[in-house]
Amino acid sequence: MGMPHKPKRPCSYPGCPELVDGRFCEKHAKQYAKDYEHFGRDPASKKRYDGAWEKIRDVQLAAYPLCAECAKSNRITPAELVHHVIPLNKGGTNDPGNLMSLCKACHSRLHGRDGSRWKNS
Repeated sequence: MGMPHKPKRPCSYPGCPELVDGRFCEKHAKQYAKDYEHFGRDPASKKRYDGAWEKIRDVQLAAYPLCAECAKSNRITPAELVHHVIPLNKGGTNDPGNLMSLCKACHSRLHGRDGSRWKNS
């Protein structure tokens, strides 16, 4: 028997009634990502996360498909994102030793703890 799933909730896009597992429905997830790239990311950050980064991220997730933070608590959670232990803007690199595979919840928690998600640093 599998683990129970959280109930679906409405898409976070204002006025969209679509029920989803994540934050947005497919249509609005694409729009949000496009808007974030255009309005939310600073130009220096755009340069750091290019096509080469996508390949590095894919290799990391293939090698380490489970969330490293969840594993510390003996939870098995698929990783969705790759986190830089030392951020690129603080001298970190894309070296495998500086990367962690994380689920979205753990990634958000780590960025929320250091505040880096909500300020230009």
